[in-house]
Amino acid sequence: MPSLGGLLKKRRTKDSHDFGDSHTDDSGASMQPASHASPQNTGQSNAASIDNIINSNSGNSNDSQSQTQSHGQGQPAQKPERVTKGKYSQEDFQLQRTLGTGSFGRVHLVQSKHNHRFYAMKVLKKAQVVKMKQIEHTNDERRMLNRVRHPFLVTLWGTWQDSRNLYMVMDFVEGGELFSLLRKSQRFPNPVAKFYAAEVTLALEYLHAHQIIYRDLKPENLLLDRHGHLKITDFGFAKDVPDITWTLCGTPDYLAPEVVSSKGYNKSVDWWSLGILIFEMLCGFTPFWDSGSPVKIYENILRGKVKYPPYLHNDAVDLLSQLITSDLTKRLGNLHGGPDDVKNHAWFAEVTWDRLARKDIDAPYIPPIRGGQGDASQYDKYPEETEHYGQEGEDAYGHLFPDF
Repeated sequence: MPSLGGLLKKRRTKDSHDFGDSHTDDSGASMQPASHASPQNTGQSNAASIDNIINSNSGNSNDSQSQTQSHGQGQPAQKPERVTKGKYSQEDFQLQRTLGTGSFGRVHLVQSKHNHRFYAMKVLKKAQVVKMKQIEHTNDERRMLNRVRHPFLVTLWGTWQDSRNLYMVMDFVEGGELFSLLRKSQRFPNPVAKFYAAEVTLALEYLHAHQIIYRDLKPENLLLDRHGHLKITDFGFAKDVPDITWTLCGTPDYLAPEVVSSKGYNKSVDWWSLGILIFEMLCGFTPFWDSGSPVKIYENILRGKVKYPPYLHNDAVDLLSQLITSDLTKRLGNLHGGPDDVKNHAWFAEVTWDRLARKDIDAPYIPPIRGGQGDASQYDKYPEETEHYGQEGEDAYGHLFPDF
């Protein structure tokens, strides 16, 4: 269950669910871009369909946010923590439309009354967050987002709260989910999958350099900006982990075996997930997917046998075999070379990492949106909220969210 700007998740498929209880997402919401295709069809080629959606004549796409520090080197720049608490209030924004709804969350497209730019405003009902035991995940999401600033990560601009709700203002990422594009295409050609995987690699390198494990990598959580570059969203499972952790959370298809077997794990679970992501982009299905229940997926993950289709490039198979491995002494990203071992692999040979970090490489697909106009056409429409925000009164839960 993904989200916009670190917002809302939705169920991946009918047979693959996020964990319940204390390991569910931070909103329980569904926010689906328009034209969502059916689950993966593994028996058809997509040679024609991908040609219809890949724009090979796109122009330079230098996003304004690409002028942050260089992120391809793996070392975080020392910057003072951004001040986002209480930076804005409901009165600073004009509500436009609902982008997604859930059991205790709603996301609105809003326009700033000051700079007239468009943002995504996530609203969480405190009572529901407490009832569904999501206090820690909600606070973690805000804390992690407040620490990061990267061209391939969604940006948190401000938070506040009233007596009933929590508010988070983040990037409005107009192009929708990579998941939707992948389902339309069935699978991506090698260069297209490589482009998206490379941007994810730089983002993971940055997060890990800041001691953050992401833990929910999947196409639903990868959004496309107006120029076709990625932004990773949904930090509900992100966690500050200098060494190891034991929390069981994530999406079944993408869980590393050490997570499934309830062992302590480290940042290498994100590199396992990168392997699953690359496999799904190239093949149109995940390597351990099973038509039955998630239990069968877990069994397949623990069994660890991956069948690589014959159409995969040899370099891709070699990379995947070193990412999707239960042997942590062989998993790329977890070795002495760290992320450089992934970046220096032959499959990424033609990637110019510093140019990619600057968004100085054209994306393979440009979303059909009208930039600067708050175009939300890539997202489904939902009934509008009737509650009036900003109400005053008794606040029984405000002390549980001190950072908002």
